[in-house]
Amino acid sequence: MAAACVWGECLLSLSDPFVFSTEPLAARAKDLHDSFVHADPFPSIVIDDFLPQDQAEFILSEFPDPDSDAWLDWRKRDLVHQPKKQGIGHARNLEKVSPHVQHMLMAFNSYPFLHFLEVLTGIEKLLPDPHFHGGGLHQILPGGKLMIHADFNKLRELDLYRRLNVLLYLNKDWQDDYGGHLELWDKSMSNCVQRIAPAFNRLVVFRTNKTSFHGHPDPLSTPDGVTRKSLALYYYTAKPSESDAYDGNTDWQE
Repeated sequence: MAAACVWGECLLSLSDPFVFSTEPLAARAKDLHDSFVHADPFPSIVIDDFLPQDQAEFILSEFPDPDSDAWLDWRKRDLVHQPKKQGIGHARNLEKVSPHVQHMLMAFNSYPFLHFLEVLTGIEKLLPDPHFHGGGLHQILPGGKLMIHADFNKLRELDLYRRLNVLLYLNKDWQDDYGGHLELWDKSMSNCVQRIAPAFNRLVVFRTNKTSFHGHPDPLSTPDGVTRKSLALYYYTAKPSESDAYDGNTDWQE
């Protein structure tokens, strides 16, 4: 029988299924709630060492290589705003990914993590996207970038309203001069307020609406063979927030 994984400490071996434990996560979320809500330029939080170290190392070891069949061909996608960005696009491509990586993605869609997000953000009745539209796994190759943008926040395929983005970075020994920092911009697009390095086992959670501008607009300056890896998960509600506008478009900024 697999033991539960508690915050910052794991009682299971790598051969056991990974699971989050509800109460320790909820307690941590409660402690971080005010920091999330009052963050500038929009509600967000950065949490280091999120997964137990051995689990994070294991997922990194199983992360698909740039030449894996799981990735969509970036050369046939948006070469202006997100050149050299690899993604799986949809859950159907996860069949080509390690079962351990698949299981970790499912853990992030499980009740303990959803409850963690609800306590952290104050947003109730959150729903995961089991199809991983546009999310799941991302990898940016040397020279790649992601222009500043506000994400689509209406998932037409499931008739859901996007509320949160969650990113888990898996980049060991990341050097500052590599670039690839996640930039959070104010709603007037006049200032970059936060620059977050995509460090190993770092979790970033932020609110998603049509003014939550983010990205990394400068080309990645990593050596050959060093990529920017992340798990990307998006969370929704069945009803829209009354204070937000919704559409299915990504709003790219110059």
